[in-house]
Amino acid sequence: MRLKDKVAIITGAGRGIGEVTAKKFAAEGAKVTVADVNEDAVNKTVAEIRETGGEALGLLVDVTNREDVDRLIDETVKNFGRIDILINNAGITQDAQLIKMTEEQWDNVINVNLKGVFNVAQAAARVMKEQQSGVILNASSVVGIFGNFGQTNYAAAKWGVNGMTKTWAKELGKYGIRVNAIAPGFIATPMTEKMPDKILNMMKEKSLLKKLGSPEDIANGYVFLASDEARYITGTILSIDGGTVL
Repeated sequence: MRLKDKVAIITGAGRGIGEVTAKKFAAEGAKVTVADVNEDAVNKTVAEIRETGGEALGLLVDVTNREDVDRLIDETVKNFGRIDILINNAGITQDAQLIKMTEEQWDNVINVNLKGVFNVAQAAARVMKEQQSGVILNASSVVGIFGNFGQTNYAAAKWGVNGMTKTWAKELGKYGIRVNAIAPGFIATPMTEKMPDKILNMMKEKSLLKKLGSPEDIANGYVFLASDEARYITGTILSIDGGTVL
């Protein structure tokens, strides 16, 4: 087990990439705090982890709310004693072209995908600094590398995540804290299942491997970056995209 007895917080862990990552971390021996805004999804993920012999704590958390974030950190430390790994996975999309995007669409995506990442990382980093160890992993996107039609808000947020990742790596390295991000390409999730076939086929064609990735592909990347196998890796944006950005 590559993460035996490590304590991990995973936001947005109720479904999709976050859910798969939470289960993968538990299978690798980690104690996992499952955080999400959807209570039913949290309970389902926690129950499935426990059914397979893993340890999990479920919390209803809005990453844009500092009281929720403080409770997330406090309850994790109270239950598990420390925080070794944070995965800032929570995110939303509200797409529109620039000239049609509303202020509400802009604010909602920036608040969750950028400010939310800042909120949770800041709170967790304070604990990690006291421990003199820790790993922060942020969810970026290939959209944060080359942009995407109709995603001004999402691209801006993910570009910001990339910048924060590199900045935090520089600030926190002296405390034994590594900071990296994963930039997924087009991944088959509940979100993509609702897309028209024309769009899905376009997404597949953008990949050199001519297929969508799976949540497991991203979860495997998180496990690697969280493990001691990646102990000399920090400040990196790891693209897991089937060659989409080449």
